[in-house]
Amino acid sequence: MKKKLVAVAVAGVLAAPLAAQAQTANVTLYGRLNVDLEFVNGRQPDGSNPTVSRLSSNSSRFGVRGTEALGGGLSAIFQIESSINGDTNSGNLGGRETFVGFQGPWGTFKMGHFLMPLDDMHPIFGNVPTYTTSILSTADIWAQGTLSKADGGFDARLGNSLRYDSPSFSGLTFSGQIALRDGSGATGANTGDHASELRHAYSWGGNAIYNNGPIQVGLAAEGNQKVRGQDLNDYDITVTGGYNFGIIRAALLYERLKYDTPSGDLKRDMWGISGTIPMGPGTWYAFYGHAGNGKGSADDGTRVGGLAKGSDTSTNQWELSYTYPFSKRTQVYAGYVKLDNDRNASYTFNINAYPIAVGGKPGGFVLGMIHLF
Repeated sequence: MKKKLVAVAVAGVLAAPLAAQAQTANVTLYGRLNVDLEFVNGRQPDGSNPTVSRLSSNSSRFGVRGTEALGGGLSAIFQIESSINGDTNSGNLGGRETFVGFQGPWGTFKMGHFLMPLDDMHPIFGNVPTYTTSILSTADIWAQGTLSKADGGFDARLGNSLRYDSPSFSGLTFSGQIALRDGSGATGANTGDHASELRHAYSWGGNAIYNNGPIQVGLAAEGNQKVRGQDLNDYDITVTGGYNFGIIRAALLYERLKYDTPSGDLKRDMWGISGTIPMGPGTWYAFYGHAGNGKGSADDGTRVGGLAKGSDTSTNQWELSYTYPFSKRTQVYAGYVKLDNDRNASYTFNINAYPIAVGGKPGGFVLGMIHLF
């Protein structure tokens, strides 16, 4: 009998710290399904301009995230987020925001696979009603979002990343990130390979954001050092700000984009204006953006993605959408977007890109549904 009592006592002593540790852990399952029906068109290489219908999944995901209190205000954090293609039966385990790190009063440090600080400018500029995704994304021309990092894009999710996010200083925050282009694991356009390692390629980025009441302002910069090739260094600088007037939240955007090419540098300026307008239970969103002609010392005709050097290389993008919430978790939306490329430009949709010929003018109407869980 005494032996049994001793065993129970020992088991209780051992179980107590384990139970305490379990109580400090917090694990959450979450996800989003965002699927829409699209009717899109855009001039093809043969000169035709057909309208096609597509069912598309827009940044749908399933994830698990958690924290563990380590004492002294320090916590371990982790997240594993996978893509889900709601229109097909495919996906990518851990292919979205996936990381491990620490969080404390001094800020957050994490390592893994995630978006750069430049991406934090999107919610400031707007497009929140449609979650900055689908063919309604404002990153069609902003940051050449349709391109991978290896091809010159600045809206990519990068592997091999280390990032620091500061705490808020009376509404002011800072973030910094570096993404190594190494070949230690799975290689690819947004992660790197051994050739990238040998030329010491990497991407860097940072931002500063001020968020206080009705005003939000953000400044971000991102650079690609030798990512597209030896001695080819590219950068993007974006500044954006928004103010909520109550009946409308208006926002402005300016971007300078610069690429190194074998014949010289290729530059472009882009600006945009947006409005988020509550109406009834839903929200209207309107956006207009203009990307100017390619300029710089590069030869005429030099091209990186949709951007080319010379005259008639600018484009305009406009869109209008309405999002209606059935609940906090279920919403439907409708919208129209158009890209008006000059005859030597070839910008296309950021999400669910539609192939076009140079000078094509892709456009589309969408009807979609979002469910958060």
